[in-house]
Amino acid sequence: MKTFFRLAICWAFFFVPTKPVQAQQQDKNLHAALQAHNRAVLVKDDCWIRDPYIVLGPDQYYYLTGTTQMPDVPFNKEAKYNVGLGNSSRVGWVVRMWKSKDLVDWEYIGEPFSLLDGYWATEQPEAFKNTPREEWHLWAPEWHFVKGRWVLLHTTPGPVKRGSNVALTKSATLKGPYSFPLGDQARGLHDPSLFEDTDGQVYLIWGNTKIVALRPDMSGFDGEPKDIYPATLRTMPNGKQLQGIGHEGCTVLKIGGKYVLFGTGWSTNGGRKGSYNLYYAVADSIYGPYGPRKFVGRFLGHGTPFQDKEGKWWCTAFFNANVPPLEKAGIREKDLRDNAYTINKQGVTLVPLDVEILSDGDISIRAKDADYAYPGPDEVQQFKF
Repeated sequence: MKTFFRLAICWAFFFVPTKPVQAQQQDKNLHAALQAHNRAVLVKDDCWIRDPYIVLGPDQYYYLTGTTQMPDVPFNKEAKYNVGLGNSSRVGWVVRMWKSKDLVDWEYIGEPFSLLDGYWATEQPEAFKNTPREEWHLWAPEWHFVKGRWVLLHTTPGPVKRGSNVALTKSATLKGPYSFPLGDQARGLHDPSLFEDTDGQVYLIWGNTKIVALRPDMSGFDGEPKDIYPATLRTMPNGKQLQGIGHEGCTVLKIGGKYVLFGTGWSTNGGRKGSYNLYYAVADSIYGPYGPRKFVGRFLGHGTPFQDKEGKWWCTAFFNANVPPLEKAGIREKDLRDNAYTINKQGVTLVPLDVEILSDGDISIRAKDADYAYPGPDEVQQFKF
């Protein structure tokens, strides 16, 4: 009998499915590229995704989500470069999730949240009943692990207009049912994000850029929302001057004792003209004043700056353009002001960042890959490097 069990174990081990040799070599190349930390790496190319968000969970898995299509939508040539906007949008209404131990092998773990699980499905059921499901859209989800629980934030244009959600899990497990302690205060948050300071205070960030402290149990705003923005004025194509960090995708991180505000904008300061870029500004206080608007990277708009387990900094990047991706050859000198362009392929690209705490305490952040590191000729603001 012992011999039988030994043979059974050996037989089972022998037939454990393994990746094809080509896939194994591809994984090896990805691991080497991530370790080198000197160029952009396409780590996931088998799904349609915008606004990819990666966070390291308490279990030491990286969790990935973003604006996605529904799981049953085929990932084919027709869908691959759908821009996700207007009547042709294929953006779905669920939060899709993947996890990985190494940023290379991504396991799909399902859809832990849908608009039907949210606050507005209970508060305004008629909107859900009377709106066709192809008009339901869930945008830019983020997961944050705060005080032993997961917090989901997202924005949405429908079926409830401006029906953003701030949803909390009941435990450290990433699943419902959810609570909604902010209630109606969660409405109208464009690209909401969270920041937990080193003293435990949690802040809600949205728009371009509003920030407010939350009560310890997240049951409401602790004070009135305030505006934070860089010192630099930017000139729009119509001559109007703006002081915001960008127009969307804003978040705050604390690096080396400084507060860093990130934001997204088009290089021309016009809608969908040029490249979709990431910028930052630095302050000594969460509420500012923030210093000048500085350049993180070209084609990095609405990216997630994060540190991996080894402490290396990365930023997520994705396809956001009106035409398929451009070739990288000559891209640094190419003027893109006539349309929306990118070099990012569909999927999730990780771009290495050089994050440095300077001798005076200031923070320097730049993309390391030269195709991302410099503004193009279409960049309206002039930066000093």
